[in-house]
Amino acid sequence: MAGFDRITFDPKVMGGRACIRGMRITVALVLNLLANGMTAEQIIEAYPYLEPEDIRQVLQYAAWLAEENIYDLNAVPA
Repeated sequence: MAGFDRITFDPKVMGGRACIRGMRITVALVLNLLANGMTAEQIIEAYPYLEPEDIRQVLQYAAWLAEENIYDLNAVPA
């Protein structure tokens, strides 16, 4: 998971869920706000301790999680 220096996991913070820089702001919260129409600027206004790079990494992390790999289970190695 290289390149996600702002996405943190700590069992003592939000039950170990993916958070932003160790804060009690989860990746899921930010994604839900974006999905429901808030802009990055509106999110930062509502949560002034967030930075634009936090929002970018949330989206990059979500894209990384959603990346699909297709495996042909019927393929026999040669």
